[in-house]
Amino acid sequence: MHEDLKNEQLARINIYALISRILMNEVDETLLKLILEDENILSFFPEFQKWDKRKNMSNKDLIEQYLNVDFTNLFLLHLVPYESFYRRDDQQMETGGENPIQVLYNKYEFRVELDQARVMAGDHIGVELEFMYKLCEAEYKALQEDDFSAAAEIAEIQYDFLKDHIVEWAPMYLLNLKSEAGTAFYFDAAEFALEFILSDFEYVTQLKNSTYNYKALSGDK
Repeated sequence: MHEDLKNEQLARINIYALISRILMNEVDETLLKLILEDENILSFFPEFQKWDKRKNMSNKDLIEQYLNVDFTNLFLLHLVPYESFYRRDDQQMETGGENPIQVLYNKYEFRVELDQARVMAGDHIGVELEFMYKLCEAEYKALQEDDFSAAAEIAEIQYDFLKDHIVEWAPMYLLNLKSEAGTAFYFDAAEFALEFILSDFEYVTQLKNSTYNYKALSGDK
């Protein structure tokens, strides 16, 4: 059963890493090649697989003429991928250090390299998903060391972050992203991210409430 938990964590790490990367920066040839050559990943992009432009253009041309144009429209011009925009009554973004998300990141020593990503604040959807990716990595490391108390604490942070932040706004944004997508790639990416976030929240909720959980494994009550 311990191996099942580790395998589940590895899958979560890989998916959070992928969707955070897709939603934070433009696609490059390395990322597109990875998606196209991995059948498991490509299965999450059914419309993109069938898209005639993908079949008839080089990766370089596809990126430059369609994917990066769509990224700019969706993430930089027409939609606002920030939690504060969706959750504040005045729909204003919070870009300073008082952003509640940034305070949370500081607590757990998670550093956001804003200058290296196409984001203006830490409550960008891609950054929030990267935070989950880092938490999943930490949980996996605890499992490798059979430190179930630490794994339980990290899993609790994940549950709270999904419940109090991501699930509160990301589904609305992703539905808008799916509706506004001008390419099959970002249509699929939005659908993939939406389904995964909701299913992962269900998973961490079940783990939290299960009689077979990390605290039980560690012997804690």
